[in-house]
Formats: sequence, structure tokens, C-alpha cells
Amino acid sequence: MAGAKLPFLYVNVAMTADGKIAPSNRHFVPFSTKRDHELMMELRSRADAVLSGARTVDLGEVDLGPGGKKWQKKRIAGGLAEFNLRVIVSGSASVNPNAHIFKTGFSPIILLTTAAAPKSRVKRLSALVADMFVSPGPSLDFRKAFEWLREKWKVKRLLCEGGGEVNAPLFLEKLVDELYLTICPVIFGGRHAPTLADGEGITGLEDATRLKLKRLERIGDELYTVFKVLK
Repeated sequence: MAGAKLPFLYVNVAMTADGKIAPSNRHFVPFSTKRDHELMMELRSRADAVLSGARTVDLGEVDLGPGGKKWQKKRIAGGLAEFNLRVIVSGSASVNPNAHIFKTGFSPIILLTTAAAPKSRVKRLSALVADMFVSPGPSLDFRKAFEWLREKWKVKRLLCEGGGEVNAPLFLEKLVDELYLTICPVIFGGRHAPTLADGEGITGLEDATRLKLKRLERIGDELYTVFKVLK
């Protein structure tokens, strides 16, 4: 797919004042306000597809949907389909087949995985999803996967909701266009607590992802920021 187009990719993350997105046990607990949840639904209402990693999807009643009639109407008014597509990233096909998301049928679910995933897992998940992108080799080629989403599923705006292991390669591969970052007035601590971009990280400053602040708003004790990613 030489010269293929990519979706506009924006990442939405809430983090603590010390840069954590979950406690050190890596089990997510809600720590932002209702206003931050409203922002998440607002961002979903602008997206053709919402993407998340397997561990995020495995948590409770996660469905990656638009969140009710109010937001469905907003999507339609904006010229979008009533329901967004839902994309799960699971390179090893380890997402729980009994997860809540698979019990909801309001829009197609798409799996991004790799050829290294156990065939038994892939076969089981293939019966639960509308489509699947299988990247050759042991790691997911996000660029090719996103080109495929744009070409086959007409995804022009893609919202990523993490977690940190998913976000990290997206920043490293220069695929992210905007970052919506909510900073919350709590501290978790913990050297093993996940951050908004985990993975291997960089070794030199020259490889860092550079951002340009587009917007900053304080509501109560939370800070809402929007950054443009410089490529």
C-alpha cells in the first residue's frame, strides 16, 4: 500500500500529577472527574473508530461505544455513522474472549494482531470480530494496520484510548497527530505504575516526541490540555 493514507490519530489520556495512568498493580481505577468522562465521550463522538489495547478492554464493562443517545445524535449531526467502529489491539491475541465488549453488537469490532499469536486464540477470536488485521512477524506494524483501516474500513479519524503499551509505539512511529491529556490532582507513586507511554522508551533526547501546546483549560483542580505532535 505504497503512498496509502493514514487516519488522523488522536490519543486521549488522563494521568495523575506524577504521570501515572493506573496504580502499580496496573489495575485501572477511575481517578478523574465526571467532566473528564464527558470529554472522552465528546472525543468518541468525533471518531470513525475507537482503539484500545487488550488489557483495557478486559476491564469491566468496557464497550468503546459512543455512550448513549445524546452522543449518537451528535455523531449523526456531524455527518458520522450513529455508532463508531471498535478496534482492539492484541498482538498475542490474548484479549479475553469473554470480555464484555464481545457481548455488545451495536457496531463492528476489529482485531489487530500478529502472525506470532497462537492460532487457537486467533481462531476463537475470529468468531467474535467482524474483521482482523494480521501483521507478519512478532510485532504489530501499526502503520500498515492503520493504512488498512483507512483503505478497507474508511477510518479517517481514529481515537486511541491506550493503555501505555499501545500508546508508546504510536508515538515512536510518529503516527499520533494530537494528544488530549487531562492532569488530575492525585499522586499514585510506584516505579512500576504505568504511564501514558510505556514500552522500551528512548535512549537519547533527539528521539523524544516533541509537542506543541494548542490549548490549556483549568476546570476545578483538573487541567485539560491539547498538544499537537510535531513530526
